[in-house]
Formats: sequence, structure tokens, C-alpha cells
Amino acid sequence: MQNSTIAAIATPPGQGGIAVIRLSGPESYRVAEQVFRPMDSRRKVAGAKGYTAMYGHFVEGGEPFDDGVALFYRGPHSYTGEDVVELSCHGGSAVARRLLEACLKAGAAPAGPGEYTRRALLNGKMSLTQAEAVMDLIAAGGRQGAALANAAKEGALAQKIAAQQEVLTALQAHLTAWVDFPEEDVPALESGALTSSLEEVKAGLDGLIQGYDAAAVLREGIDCAIVGKPNAGKSTLLNLLAGFDRAIVTPIAGTTRDVVEQAVQLGEVRLNLFDTAGLRQTDDPVEAEGVRRSWAKLAEAGLVLAVFDGSQPVTREDLELARRCAECRAIALVNKEDLSTRFDAEIIAPYFAMVVPVCCKEEGARQVIAAAVARLLGTARIDPHAASLSGQRQLSAALRARDGVEGALEAVRGGFGLDAVSVCVDDALDALYDLTGENASEAVIDQVFERFCVGK
Repeated sequence: MQNSTIAAIATPPGQGGIAVIRLSGPESYRVAEQVFRPMDSRRKVAGAKGYTAMYGHFVEGGEPFDDGVALFYRGPHSYTGEDVVELSCHGGSAVARRLLEACLKAGAAPAGPGEYTRRALLNGKMSLTQAEAVMDLIAAGGRQGAALANAAKEGALAQKIAAQQEVLTALQAHLTAWVDFPEEDVPALESGALTSSLEEVKAGLDGLIQGYDAAAVLREGIDCAIVGKPNAGKSTLLNLLAGFDRAIVTPIAGTTRDVVEQAVQLGEVRLNLFDTAGLRQTDDPVEAEGVRRSWAKLAEAGLVLAVFDGSQPVTREDLELARRCAECRAIALVNKEDLSTRFDAEIIAPYFAMVVPVCCKEEGARQVIAAAVARLLGTARIDPHAASLSGQRQLSAALRARDGVEGALEAVRGGFGLDAVSVCVDDALDALYDLTGENASEAVIDQVFERFCVGK
């Protein structure tokens, strides 16, 4: 209920310097007054001005159990647009839970996932794209991903879409007047100017759509399969990227028999690594199942790091692996650069975006691989402060808007009449309103906030 007062722990569970319990709603000050006693008895919670702080004790049933700080925000000048109080106690989980329970006993209701940001949206403090960016910012693992999310939170995407809406709205107003009121002698839009305006909007949407994959990698990471023959150095590579001995490494072929998973931060990109069983023919049913899973993981991964033994000549198994990588986003890593090279990389080069000689035992290889991954995925070319799309909801709306603009351009070029152009422009505008959330249904809003954490 929008008129209720909600409470939640806004900091991660566990031990820490402080924990923050956030109150939002019309009764925030009243609830805070029952659980917080200012150290200066002359100061009263009820009279606290916005953007002020008080030091005091937290109490339950009149018994002090911790000391800390209360921060006060008066609506509408707060994150949610409502009266907000943030109570900072010591970071032990027992203390935080007790303070939250005291707030609930005083009349607050438990907040649901993303309910604070949802209230900010409903109270006009942010658009739907900005609300989605809040969770992207919380989940960001690298600086570029965080910068992209922050740009969206500050309105970069909303502003870009608003500019496109303005162009299309002006066109639609003229088209509607021309189609619906012929007796008013409304001048028809000149074909060149109409085409130019539509192409400008289409170019902007194309740019957003084309940058989606690289931006999604920065925000969400990517599944990455490490594949190769036994003893090529796959597990050594996993340990190098992980920064510790995640996988067992031995000179015995077939040591890795199942897929080993590990998430790592490689430069600005989070890789969900899958170290797979060595690819070879075997009569061992257990190892054979591992090989089958390796091929399956290669086919479904968003990125493939194919490891080849640079100290040995190219084999039939190497060629089979290279051919299977031809349809993937794949980098060939010719390992064991520290040994005499017998591997002819030119044989496999046609099947890969790039071939990189490395020694997976050396720390310097990590930076070399990071640079190659960034080039292949396009993350090195992204402006982290520019507008970008986040999530399938936004991408789908942008694609529908682009299709509407393309339809309008085809109608103009095909001489179908301005009424046909008007229908397509209307479709494009509806899609842009869906993107920004101006047409969002309750079901869409629910779906957006499903992935939020409690306390934000």
C-alpha cells in the first residue's frame, strides 16, 4: 500500500561497521520517535528538519540496546518522495534485526523487494529506465558497468529517448492535422524533411540497439567456456584468471572430468568461467560424459577461450575444435609460449576472431587475455557515460520503435501516402512510451522490481 510506512534493512546482512534501517512513508517520524532517543533531550524527532542528523540511542520497550545516528528527510525532497528516516546502528546482524523488529512493532510494515525505488517511480522522482538503472548500479562488478548504470540513473537514456519522442511527436502532430483536417489547408510535409527526421530517429535507435550486447556484458557478465585437448592448459588458465588454485592441475591427461565453474572479474568484464573436460576420444564412460558436456558448454557459451598446446604440432582434434569454434565468439589461446613452439597457428586462424600466444603460468598473460576479450566483445569501445539500453524489456521496446520508424520510411519511399506514415509513427511512439514506462502496466512494473533486493 502506497500510504503505508515501510521498513527494511538497507545494508547487506552480516558483520560490518554499520547497518542502516530505512523507514519511508507518512508515519516514518512517528515510528522513529518510538525507537530512537536523541542524546540531546532538547531535540525532538517530530520536529527534525530535512537533511539533518541526530545522535542518540536506539530503544525497545524503553530499554536502550545500541547507539547510532538518525538521518531525516522530509518529503518530497527524499529518495522516495515521502518522509524518510534512516537509522544507522552498529553492523552486527543481531543489532540490526532487533532495530528492524522494533520499527515493525512501532507500526511499520516490512518493505518488499525494490519497494523504496518503486515508490520513487510512482511519486515521479524517476522514470522506469532510471529505476532499472538503480539495480544495475547495485549489481555492477566493474567500473565501466557501474558508469553505464549511473549514466542511466542520471537520465542519459531517458533524455535520449525523450529527444526522439519529441521529433516523432512533432511529425505525428503535423501528419494527424493533415490527414484529419483536410479542409484547414494544412500543408503536407515535404518528403525530404520527413525522410531526414525519420532517418535521424532511426540512426539514434540503431546506435542504442547495436551497443546493447557490449553494454549487457559490462552490466551482467558473460558465460565463458574454456575448452581444449587434455593437458593444453585449461585448468592452469582457470587458476590464472581466478587468482587461486580453483582447479586441480596435473600432467595426467583426463584429470578434469566434469565442468568446473568459477566467476571472475577480468578487467571490466565479469566472466562466468566453465573449465571443461579435455576433448579427446576415450573408452572411459565417465570421461566420455565429461567430453560430451564440454561440447555442449562450447555450443551454449557467449564466449569461448580455446586453449591449444603450443609445444605440440596441430592435431586432428585441434582442427575439430577450431571448426566448432567458427560459429562462436571465440579466441584461440596458443599456450606454453615459454617452450619451443611447434604449433602452426595459421592453420587454425581462419576459425577465430583472434589468435593470442600466451603462457598461462605467467601473471602477465591475464592482462593480455583481458585486452583480447575486451576487443572481441566490444566493451573497449563503449562510452561509459553515454545512453545505453539495459535488459530485454528495453531492447524489445527499442526494436519495436525502430521497426515503426523503418515502416514509416518505407511508406514514404514507396509512395503509400501520409496516412500510412502516420500509423507507423504512432507505433514507434507507443514503443518509446513503453520503453520509458509512460505506458507501463502494473504487470510490467511488477516484473521490473522482481529482481530488486529488499531495502532498495
